[in-house]
Amino acid sequence: MINRVFHLSNVFLLLASCEAFYLPGLAPVTFCEPNKEKSSCPSVIELFVNRLDSVESVLPYEYNTFDFCQAKGKGRPSENLGQVLFGERIEPSPYTLKFKENVECQKVCDAKVYNPKNDEDKKKLEFLNKGMQLNYQNHWIIDNIPVTWCYSVEDGSKYCNPGFPIGCYVTADGKARDACIVNSEFNVRNTYYVFNHVDIHITYHSGENEAWDGGRLVSAKLEPKSIKHADEQNPTCKGPPMDIPGDFNKEVRILYTYSIHFLQNDTIRWASRWDYILESMHHTNIQWFSIMNSLVIVLFLSGMVAMIMLRTLHRDITRYNQAETAEEAQEEYGWKLVHGDVFRPPRAGMLLSVFLGSGMQIFIMTFITLFFACLGFLSPANRGALMTCAVVLWVLLGTPAGYISARMYKTFGGERWKTNVILTAFLCQSLVFSDFFVMNLILWGEGSSAAIPFSTLVAILALWFGVSVPLTFLGAFVGFRKEPIEFPVRTNQIPREIPAQTFYTRPIPGIVMGGILPFGCIFIQLFFILNSIWSHQMYYMFGFLFLVFTILVVTCSETTILLCYFHLCAEDYRWWWRAFMTSSFTAVYLFCYAVHYFMSKLLITGLASTILYFGYTLIMVLIFFLFTGTIGFFACFWFVRKIYAVVKVD
Repeated sequence: MINRVFHLSNVFLLLASCEAFYLPGLAPVTFCEPNKEKSSCPSVIELFVNRLDSVESVLPYEYNTFDFCQAKGKGRPSENLGQVLFGERIEPSPYTLKFKENVECQKVCDAKVYNPKNDEDKKKLEFLNKGMQLNYQNHWIIDNIPVTWCYSVEDGSKYCNPGFPIGCYVTADGKARDACIVNSEFNVRNTYYVFNHVDIHITYHSGENEAWDGGRLVSAKLEPKSIKHADEQNPTCKGPPMDIPGDFNKEVRILYTYSIHFLQNDTIRWASRWDYILESMHHTNIQWFSIMNSLVIVLFLSGMVAMIMLRTLHRDITRYNQAETAEEAQEEYGWKLVHGDVFRPPRAGMLLSVFLGSGMQIFIMTFITLFFACLGFLSPANRGALMTCAVVLWVLLGTPAGYISARMYKTFGGERWKTNVILTAFLCQSLVFSDFFVMNLILWGEGSSAAIPFSTLVAILALWFGVSVPLTFLGAFVGFRKEPIEFPVRTNQIPREIPAQTFYTRPIPGIVMGGILPFGCIFIQLFFILNSIWSHQMYYMFGFLFLVFTILVVTCSETTILLCYFHLCAEDYRWWWRAFMTSSFTAVYLFCYAVHYFMSKLLITGLASTILYFGYTLIMVLIFFLFTGTIGFFACFWFVRKIYAVVKVD
């Protein structure tokens, strides 16, 4: 034991002595000047373009969907499963960057010409104008960091947005929308202003005083501008804004240009290059408020449960076990009177066992994913890693799903084991996949980049049928070979009559009340998660999320135990489904909050975007329903077995 502690302390000392360590695939890249480049130190800096998205539309589009300058002869970087599922489409760009080579007003390609008499030109320009009207944002990547647009906000602080608009629109009544408010020259009514020029500023950390040559990029910022170039052959990047009339009755020519400036800054370390982006998002104080709010709820519930366990139950058990005569035992009331019915198998035990198996699969997947995210393996720098990890874990966790479902179904006295294992492998998964497939059909119809390619759908089905289903059958095989879970008391043949219940002990009011406290622990965190999904903000506080996840598990468990005790004291022994539904009703509050978020926070327009929003929300609600319901059920299952195991029953 002493040797183990000694070796463990050496490991920690070794880690502490390291200046930094880099996660796999996230090692720094050193760039050199063109005349000093070598295989380990390239001079060319690749600028990649990602999909374009908008807070006013759920439909993202590929960069090549818009009539921008296109890259020729460059290969597309490989994408992982998570990037494909999230609809990220990273492509090479036509922009040329070389380390420490400043560029002034360089043409990207020949001017784009739109003739009002040409139907194809009219469609292209209308699509571009629609993108500006809906405030679609470019997302560029240099050396695996987002190219940010930093600007001052109302309180005087600086906000760095990992995207910049393709343009803006001034309405027919003269109202400047979105980015048009930053320039007083954008004042012509019913006019679009395209940002056809970008000033790119790249900051690097020099290796002159380090153990490496060249420089490492620590930030990439840009400033979008709208410029009408008078001389397309020799642009000067000076002049009035590039305006596009809303009525489009004359030829429009758009020339795209860029400038590049390199700046040395040795005070910023490569490992800290994401800090200026993340620190501009003032979420930390709100997150701590959320944690404190949740902790207060947990402490309150823990006090209630402790009072029940240590005082009420202890007193009841002592009194019951000290009853010396049959008359004294008959005078007792409350939860002991239902000992002969409390473990009576529930109705629809097949469905309940299937839900429990799928819920356990989701619970383990979520726990492991958040654990790796807290270690930094699933950071925003590792694009798509979070979704890839979740999908792979879900596929590999078919065994515990089949085992839990089979074991509980056998405990309920079920005999149709084939139906049970098939439903466990296909029921909930089919609901999610069907919803996902319908949403994908809509995305295909709209030509969105978020549409999953057919080959990826086939790969997902192969993972499901080829890996997850066999593992589920294996877990079910092991589960059915086990003996049923033993209960501490016998079940009577004739069910006991349940007395009339008060309002708060009836099933529906109890279930509705049970979901309030768990939702109160997560609703602030839920706001940031919805922001990251629908408002395209970066989510990185996985430590907070893991802490809230733990608080949610504790809250669901304690709430279910508390209400289960009240129901048993009211001589209502039908607790199986109620234990599951009490905490899973939190998913209903999640859906209501998602509706509120859609109505009050988002500016989404269009039928397709609305259908997509609620379609994906239903998937989230179903997953959360199974997850929270499983937590509450097993907490209550443990509680009921414990209290009846120590009671002396005649």
